[in-house]
Amino acid sequence: MNDLTPFLQNFILHWGEMGTKWGINRTVAQIHALLMTSEKPMNAEGICEKLGVARSNVSNSLKELQNWGIVKVVHIPRDRRDHFESMADVYEMFRVIAAERKRREVDPTLSTLRNCAIEAEDAKAEEEIYAKKKIEDLLEFFELASDVYERMNKLPTKTAIKAFKMGDKLLKPLGLLK
Repeated sequence: MNDLTPFLQNFILHWGEMGTKWGINRTVAQIHALLMTSEKPMNAEGICEKLGVARSNVSNSLKELQNWGIVKVVHIPRDRRDHFESMADVYEMFRVIAAERKRREVDPTLSTLRNCAIEAEDAKAEEEIYAKKKIEDLLEFFELASDVYERMNKLPTKTAIKAFKMGDKLLKPLGLLK
């Protein structure tokens, strides 16, 4: 990372650290940060050089980023190598990430909670009744969160940004804030 400016080094290192906190491999997140801040598509060798990461690690990380749908292969005229670029629109990128996390994490949890709630219908023992209630509460929360996500995801990006920027102004007339 020696040929990167200090602010880019700082950002890439931080993005990698945040990635680990979000359950994403550090190198995957660092490559994403590099591509996100690169004006031009980069080939795998260039990524290896910039980050000092092994070629096999870069290849696997690029596949993961492509599976998430936030990095794509682009072709450069007269260059037979694959080049990679990140989604340019950060709002759209986070929509894709949110959709993928919902698909990978929330949807399976909803399915499991629904199955557990059905299995717990005949609970009779006190500890079973308590556990059943907690599962039903979790199910209600996850269904509500999923519904909110689906509604927000239907909004055009500009409308969603406007709604978020309105924040308290939007909630006060509804009596949701004092």
